[in-house]
Amino acid sequence: MELEIQGIEAQEFFHLPVLSRQVIEGLSVRPGGHYLDATVGGGGHSRLILEANADVRLVAIDQDEDALAAAQKQLAEYEERLEFILSNFAEYKFPSASYDGILADLGVSSYHLDQPERGFSFRHAASLDMRMDRRRSLTAADVINSWDERELADIFFKYGEERLSRRIARRIVERRPLHTTVELAEAIASCVPPKYRYGRIHPATRVFQALRIVVNDELKSLETFLEKAPNALVPGGRIAIISFHSLEDRLVKHGLRNSPSLKVLTKKPIIADETEIARNPRSRSAKLRIAQRVV
Repeated sequence: MELEIQGIEAQEFFHLPVLSRQVIEGLSVRPGGHYLDATVGGGGHSRLILEANADVRLVAIDQDEDALAAAQKQLAEYEERLEFILSNFAEYKFPSASYDGILADLGVSSYHLDQPERGFSFRHAASLDMRMDRRRSLTAADVINSWDERELADIFFKYGEERLSRRIARRIVERRPLHTTVELAEAIASCVPPKYRYGRIHPATRVFQALRIVVNDELKSLETFLEKAPNALVPGGRIAIISFHSLEDRLVKHGLRNSPSLKVLTKKPIIADETEIARNPRSRSAKLRIAQRVV
């Protein structure tokens, strides 16, 4: 995840990549190395990799055309050493034994949360979209207004770990059609107990996470990535993955551990220290796991 602050002009961003030092050290970026940033976002981590050595080459992919355009602008000075590809990392055709290091940062960027029209946040009224790749057809509005009550409850519980999933699903069905992020958040808040409504996090947070995961098929995409990516590493090459919630981290932990070609280098996930958390609160939930290709 990157802290991306919109500037005066559209697509001008400041990038504060999470766990930056730990990522570069973990990838062991070497001179002449060839690297893949599978979730380039605004380009913060890619810049650090390119800066690590003057002759490093990098392939940067992202499924969001806005993010890719921003990264191309931010990293223009390195264009001779860079290749940009518009793709979901699960659909990318990984070349065999080609990369010295692969990075995937699974966090939703501040840019997406701060762009109302993308529909990722309930802080602003916007259409229920939530598509990272706007070439996809399924939107959050389709899920909310078309899926039955049991299906909604199941995804809220499975992907949002929401213990009031059935109550929330019932209220949504009662109130639909729901067209905006604010309408959905208000419907959710209206059916939960007061202590839940005014708790540490907004009662809609877990539902919005579940919807985003479903719309973008995030966990299946991550499983596919974890199966394919190790084969693209050269012997001794490393893969570093940053996750931001327990569902992702569980998949990463087991995917790296169960890969026959990898040796896990992090017994426990690397997390941000208090200094980084103070500078970038969204780093609080970041977990970095690293593995190395051994065969």
